[in-house]
Amino acid sequence: MKGLIVTADDFGAAVEVNEAVELAHRDGILTAASLMMTAPAAADAVSRARRMPMLRVGLHLVFTEGRPVLPASEVPSLVNETGTFRSDVVALGCILMCSRPARLQLAAEIAAQFEAFRATGLTLDHCNAHKHFHLHPVIGSLLVATGRRFGLRSVRVPREPAAPLAPLAAKWPSIEAQLMAPFTGALRRKVVNSGMHVPDQVFGLRWSGQMTKTRLLHLIPRLPEGLSEIYLHPTTQTLSGHAKGDHDDSELAALIDPDVIAACRKATLTMGGYADFLSCVPKPRFDPEHNAA
Repeated sequence: MKGLIVTADDFGAAVEVNEAVELAHRDGILTAASLMMTAPAAADAVSRARRMPMLRVGLHLVFTEGRPVLPASEVPSLVNETGTFRSDVVALGCILMCSRPARLQLAAEIAAQFEAFRATGLTLDHCNAHKHFHLHPVIGSLLVATGRRFGLRSVRVPREPAAPLAPLAAKWPSIEAQLMAPFTGALRRKVVNSGMHVPDQVFGLRWSGQMTKTRLLHLIPRLPEGLSEIYLHPTTQTLSGHAKGDHDDSELAALIDPDVIAACRKATLTMGGYADFLSCVPKPRFDPEHNAA
């Protein structure tokens, strides 16, 4: 069986991102989205998600490039003088390893973000973290422990095999990806040992923000057996500031392209969100015409 989850990250970062999520789900191959709880357009994202019951929505934990759910005064180790999360993530990672007060603040903030998601009334499909920050052992441990209390059952572990990307990404994995590998393996063991589910492989690291039609058409027929996730950062137009990130309107064009939709059909993929793969009961094959039904 080949299963595929197609996820849009940064749901809520901007109205343009939310518009792209809705278009890509209703008219394309997008099956899931990861919601940032304190992002500027989070309320708009929640409103759209409620109109799309087949869109599986998860929590995109944020500890950089955003604001905390808790007051800045309650998480001083995590924020800068403006009350936003610190941008020096390496320094923050070291602080979390060395400072018990910082870890307690982080635990409170993670719980607050899970609670904010629960307050939306949406069903929690999965969890991951902005910039894959849950690869940090402290954050990963707290994500699993806290998520269990909120009914979390699935976590993205960003393990991207090189073979399906070749020859378009001949130099993959990069040195950075190789350095990530021990942390990826540790997180995978932690999540699996907790009884939660992870995809067999995840695609989006090498082509972050650049998952074009050409690359999707290359990747889809080469997906390995098991459950794969492809994550993207679609938008309807160019963004600015923190919201810009890896967002590119070419990814939206790829998600709704007729050739890409046809490639998914030809590959006879079973598509859905994480929740759709929790049991062994066969799921209906993906059909964009019934995506929002």
